[in-house]
Amino acid sequence: MLNWESIFATRSSRMKASEIRELLKLLDRPDIISFAGGIPDPELFPQAEFSQAYAEIFGGPAVSAALQYSVSEGYRPLREWLAKQMAALGIPATVDNIFITSGSQQGLDYLGKLFLSPRDTALVTWPTYLGALQAFNAYEPNYDRLNPGGNRTPEAYVQTAAEAGGRVKFAYLSADFANPTGETVDRAGRERVLDLAEELGIPVIEDAAYQSLRYDGEAIPPILALEIARKGDINSARTIYCGSFSKTLAPGLRVGWVCAAEPVIRKLVLLKQAADLHSSTINQMAICTVAGRGFDEQVAKIHAVYKHRRDAMLAALDRYMPAGVTWTKPEGGMFVWVTLPKGTDGAELLAKSIQSAKVAFVPGRAFFADGSGENTLRLSFSCANDKMIEEGIRRLGDLIRGEVAQAA
Repeated sequence: MLNWESIFATRSSRMKASEIRELLKLLDRPDIISFAGGIPDPELFPQAEFSQAYAEIFGGPAVSAALQYSVSEGYRPLREWLAKQMAALGIPATVDNIFITSGSQQGLDYLGKLFLSPRDTALVTWPTYLGALQAFNAYEPNYDRLNPGGNRTPEAYVQTAAEAGGRVKFAYLSADFANPTGETVDRAGRERVLDLAEELGIPVIEDAAYQSLRYDGEAIPPILALEIARKGDINSARTIYCGSFSKTLAPGLRVGWVCAAEPVIRKLVLLKQAADLHSSTINQMAICTVAGRGFDEQVAKIHAVYKHRRDAMLAALDRYMPAGVTWTKPEGGMFVWVTLPKGTDGAELLAKSIQSAKVAFVPGRAFFADGSGENTLRLSFSCANDKMIEEGIRRLGDLIRGEVAQAA
């Protein structure tokens, strides 16, 4: 038989299964309370609005265009709507600064392909979004730690990258309600990231998948908005903003976007022409229709539900977690990040939890580029009702308390 492993490209060795994708299979088990999947609640999807939008497309003259090949940049009316949305965030942009992707994940893959050569270094937070690591890994980079609150010098980054055999190519971060921690980078931290990028001569990839999901506190301008305020023009900016409709409207339609300087957009268009030609036109049309008629109302609806669930989870953690366990208190998004006492292994805890407590979560190690963080875990509250949160956190707290006592 053919030895496939001997023929695969060397980059394939960096491709790993997503622990989260595997854990999503547990959602089908009725005996498991799952805080694992960082996915939106399907009960909140605007189903009637999408049904009407598709009916109008199929019942009108636009159906031929909806079912035909289209331009790689994306459906122009959607790009025009997005340009207005970006302007409201302090990012004056034209349609030429907007590029439609098949979900923001595709945008990350394209950016990895565009910037990374083997042995180059990507700066990422510790921890960071697992999907970003998966997207970048195929291009065989090294990783170094990006700390928006730190004071590491640009020269130190350059030296470390050179010793690894390449150059620093970009800084990647999610500034608002990050997956997995739920934390937000403050304005000073965003400005420091821009300063570092300027000194290193690299772009900043701003993953804004959760930017619309703020429940408390004062909104902080996106990094791209802060940079435009410095430079006056998006085409002079080095920040690349990646957005998504997956957390607000519907993930199954796979519609995201990139907002950036025109030279970046032009290169991304070439990548898309070689990859999938263009994202689904009919899905872009439906998204444009639904968003144009009621995006703000949809966001307000999911805010109310997710805020309530976040509050319920934080209250349950206060009640049931033993001493020595800490967690984040996110102002938005879908996640709470839990840090366990030293010596506790999240992966081992998950195996015991599935067997005895019947509670699922994501062990934190998968989110660290260096495989550290074994005593951390991610909890998602987006798809859990009050009863599930109360009972699931109680069970998990009892399990952790027993593990800590046994280790003492």
